[in-house]
Amino acid sequence: TRIDQVIGFIEKKQEDIEYVFIDTPGQIEIFTWSASGQFITEAFSSTFPTCILYVVDTVRSTAPTTFMANMSYACSIMYKTQLPFLLVFNKTDIVSGEFALEWVQDSCSFAEALQSDSSYSASLSRSMSLMLEEFYKTLQAVLFSATTGLGLPELFAAIGKCRVEYDTVFLPEMMKRREQVQKEEEEKKRANRDRLDADLALDKGRRVPQDEYHEDSDDDEGDEVDEDEREEFEEFMREIKARKEQNIKAEREEVPN
Repeated sequence: TRIDQVIGFIEKKQEDIEYVFIDTPGQIEIFTWSASGQFITEAFSSTFPTCILYVVDTVRSTAPTTFMANMSYACSIMYKTQLPFLLVFNKTDIVSGEFALEWVQDSCSFAEALQSDSSYSASLSRSMSLMLEEFYKTLQAVLFSATTGLGLPELFAAIGKCRVEYDTVFLPEMMKRREQVQKEEEEKKRANRDRLDADLALDKGRRVPQDEYHEDSDDDEGDEVDEDEREEFEEFMREIKARKEQNIKAEREEVPN
């Protein structure tokens, strides 16, 4: 199934459905930084209100270093896509995700969880938590369980906030970038046309400044230029013929009797 077919199907059903969840293919790194991943993201975000749901396996994020690795991925994806972003801690029916929310909201709490660990990765995670503190301030996070539906109302409420952010922040910026791209393309086309016009004028034996040349130039002038070109060509051919005859004559005179 091609992405345009998926978008076409959603467009047909958009009157009957309110939300569409797309499970992106491949590993996080491959999808986020590949050309196909960017194409899919831009295809949806330019057609529908779109937000990114970064789903975290809460069970596997209880270790502070693993948690920080997840947050680093989340940060890179948010800044790569430039779309409204929502952090979803899944599997909270198995492990409570309150610790995750506390670590996101309070860097001191995260640092305390690392106190007993003196490894290099723990030291790196502690430093990164301070760097990501500004990132956390703009980040929405919800606790959720895909198995039991725990946190479903909070999830949809957070998605609603992302929709507002899409309409007020992302959409105007996208329209601005699109207009800029269209303007640049028009300028390139205009410049190419001007260069083509100038080249055509030069081919006809006359130089015309690009800003003074017009396609509706006098046809009589063109006829005069064509006549001049023919005379110059004929004169050139006569000269070539004369030189060739001189060379043949010289060669004959050099041959001994």
